[in-house]
Amino acid sequence: MTISSPGRVETELGRTRRARRIGRALTEAHPDAHCELDHTTALELAVATILSAQCTDKKVNEVTPKLFARYPTAADYAGADRGELEEMIRPTGFYRNKTDSLIKLGQALTERYDGRVPGRLADLVTLPGIGRKTANVILGNAFDVPGITVDTHFQRLVQRWGLTIQTDPVKIEHEIGAMFPKREWTMLSHRIIFHGRRVCHARKPACGACTLTRLCPSYGLGPTEPAAAAKLLKGPRARDLAVAAGVDPELVPAQAAAAEAP
Repeated sequence: MTISSPGRVETELGRTRRARRIGRALTEAHPDAHCELDHTTALELAVATILSAQCTDKKVNEVTPKLFARYPTAADYAGADRGELEEMIRPTGFYRNKTDSLIKLGQALTERYDGRVPGRLADLVTLPGIGRKTANVILGNAFDVPGITVDTHFQRLVQRWGLTIQTDPVKIEHEIGAMFPKREWTMLSHRIIFHGRRVCHARKPACGACTLTRLCPSYGLGPTEPAAAAKLLKGPRARDLAVAAGVDPELVPAQAAAAEAP
């Protein structure tokens, strides 16, 4: 497929080469990229991912320590008191629906998989509360099975970069996946999501403090002046991100490092 934009026509090969240059730039910019949902087991990751719908990872991580201690097994979720579980996860929002998903997930795992989270995509997507995106998160981070996680950040960025014109997450997953070696899929997802949360924001991307300026056809969507762009960087490595983009780190406000990545 050839993607055209004002003033430029890019072949499929050219697009793949540019995508890989973007991937290398993201590797350098975000060496700390990782799954931001705290977990120690596949079950904990599945639960945390369900709770993360319409909620920040930070809020989920505040709720899960007590939740995981109270419900350490699938059987515990299967037999949970609905009112108690609802109260524990209330801060994550949509707690009634999420409670229903967690109880049904526990029941399904207990009845069909001896209480264990399966390590195959085909099995995971049959479980309550687990769609393809959640399944890829679990596979990549709990089972070391490469997967691409097309969340809102991932979709927004690959479209901004002109790597795809698809809008269906599954089609995006397959198209972007074809551009990169399979072994890179999980970390690529983390790095793109990190970049979306810290630099390339939905409403106002920090274009003038981004390492991808020469590779991004959407450059200029946000402020290009370094002083204005630097103020938009977020996270504990905000000043490192500025340096990587050739911007004076002193332009990054102190509160930026403490700012929550959405």
